[in-house]
Amino acid sequence: QIQLLETGGGQVQPGGSLRLACVASGRTFNTYAMAWFRQAPGKEREFVARIMGGGSTYYDDSVKGRFTIATNNAKNEVYLQMNSLKFEDTAMYYCNLAELVPGTSRRPEYWGQGTQVTVSS
Repeated sequence: QIQLLETGGGQVQPGGSLRLACVASGRTFNTYAMAWFRQAPGKEREFVARIMGGGSTYYDDSVKGRFTIATNNAKNEVYLQMNSLKFEDTAMYYCNLAELVPGTSRRPEYWGQGTQVTVSS
């Protein structure tokens, strides 16, 4: 029912900035959390950043101080502001949404198809 679409990827030089956005189509009962993951060629998908419904944020050590995650008021959009980009940030970036279904313990998750970020000089 819920589909996620990432935008904002592209090619940037080292030290540059990029802002990713993810829009959720379809209505969620309540957003439990939204997150960003990334996967580089030959590597496993790794956690990047997460924001809980209450506003708490978590970052992988590799991006702390450089990336910022945020949501809109309706909690159906999530953004990732990426500053001071490094070559090792090059990856396909995926949006993730975990939904809280009222009255249940269900936490269904949804994934976007990814947006490519390439950092090169």
